[in-house]
Amino acid sequence: MTGLSRSTDGLDPRRKRILFRAWHRGTREMDLLMGQYAERAIDAMSNAELDLFEALIEVPDRDLFAWITGKEEAPANYDTPVFQALRAFHTHDKPIEF
Repeated sequence: MTGLSRSTDGLDPRRKRILFRAWHRGTREMDLLMGQYAERAIDAMSNAELDLFEALIEVPDRDLFAWITGKEEAPANYDTPVFQALRAFHTHDKPIEF
C-alpha cells in the first residue's frame, strides 16, 4: 500500500482532516503506520477517540515510532486505548509477506 486507499466520501470535515494528516506525517514509515490504522478505524471513532488520535498525530515521528515498536514505553498520557488499538493493529505474530 502506498497511500490512501479509501474514499473520503461520507466523512465529516474533521475525519477527512485527520485521515489526511495521518497519511502525511513526515516519514513514510509513520505515514503507513498511522494512515493504515486511520483508514480502518476513523469511521467508528467517537469524538473523544478522535481527540486522542489527534494528540498522537502531534507526537514527533521518532518518538511515536519507538512507542509503537516497543523500543520505548509510551508516556502515561499517550498510553490510551486509542494508542493501544493502534499498536495492536500493527502487531503480527508471523512475518509480513509482500
